[in-house]
Amino acid sequence: MIPGNSRTAAGFWQLGAFLALVLLRSSAAASDFRFGRDTVGFANATVFEYREGHPSLRRQREKGEPKRYTRRCFVLCRTTMQFHKFARFDPHAPPLDDNALAARIRNVTRRAAWEKPLPTNQRVVFPGYANLRAMSDARREVLRRNIGLGWPTYVRLGNFRMLFDHDSNYHKETQANLDAALARGELFVGFLTTYPRLSINHAVLVYERKSASLNDGIDHYLVYDPNHPESPRELTWSSRDRAFAYQKDWDFIGGFVRVYQIYGKWLQ
Repeated sequence: MIPGNSRTAAGFWQLGAFLALVLLRSSAAASDFRFGRDTVGFANATVFEYREGHPSLRRQREKGEPKRYTRRCFVLCRTTMQFHKFARFDPHAPPLDDNALAARIRNVTRRAAWEKPLPTNQRVVFPGYANLRAMSDARREVLRRNIGLGWPTYVRLGNFRMLFDHDSNYHKETQANLDAALARGELFVGFLTTYPRLSINHAVLVYERKSASLNDGIDHYLVYDPNHPESPRELTWSSRDRAFAYQKDWDFIGGFVRVYQIYGKWLQ
């Protein structure tokens, strides 16, 4: 073999090995999130009653009926991201009492959600449970009381982006940012809205991009929807229409949505 060709072949081999390693690390990081392990087990309840995605007023709460846990979709997405970045679990140790557990929950949820993940040895430890799903099922009320109120999310500065008319280039940029975040192994919290229509104003957490179809030009994303803790939901992107769509369910008619990233940086 000619020496120059040998060096060239070796260079290509090293480059290929490097790219494979980068892709492997990216894939491993992105696949670290597990829906049944890393999400909250209880649901955010809607303010209105829904039938086939169409809202109506709820009946008045009966005396003695538990207060419903509403207006927390942003809070639950943020909490899920924070626990994924800043917490770890030790199922072999005894669980904490309510006061100690509350203090540790606040230690996690008072950190800025956009900060980089902590190393394992610096994370807040939650003994007695294998993961967030197990702890939220067993200690639901303690978690609810300590992850934050719902009403402040209505006046977040980042929400006011929906008041401006954004063209398809803006949404294409959002989709590119979504793909880039997932490629880095990060989570992406999206504010979904159809403003000025009010068919949806909601937050979801996108954690995985599914394999793209070569035929329909549609990209599919798996999301954690706080209204539906039982299973993942799907957000899609159409490269032809340069638009996002969200799946139909009892609380949304399905179809076109605008997506705005939140908790990716300060004031977002």
